[in-house]
Amino acid sequence: MKVIITADHAGYELAQELVPFIEELGATVEYTGPTTSESVDFSDYGFPAAEKVSSGEFDRGLVICGTGIGMSIAANKVKGIRCALVHDVYTARVTREHNNSNVLAMGARVIGVDLAKEIVKTWIGTDFEGGRHQRRLDKVAEYEQANR
Repeated sequence: MKVIITADHAGYELAQELVPFIEELGATVEYTGPTTSESVDFSDYGFPAAEKVSSGEFDRGLVICGTGIGMSIAANKVKGIRCALVHDVYTARVTREHNNSNVLAMGARVIGVDLAKEIVKTWIGTDFEGGRHQRRLDKVAEYEQANR
């Protein structure tokens, strides 16, 4: 699995903790965020990361900012992206099982490193269930196609 990780200044430190952790889970990881915690605009990093997932260059993406809200908004503007803002393990699992999320957003000012690791581990390790959930996602894709 290939995972792209990006962040803004608020998410920089958490992203640095998660890169080696995700590699330990067996994924290939590329970090594309800032190299310091100096202030930057989340959209400058969120859009390109989501585009790389949408194009198929990466299987999944992880976007991190202070609350996760800004990055999730930016990622969800990219066609084909199903970005889920997650702050607990349960929703990390369900967003993969039911929604086949391909980008995970987290807030570095909202959750700690240990919880973030559990969320990521669950999200990466959970498969999409398909079935009735696929029918629902097909409707979302149809709408997206018709309205872009």
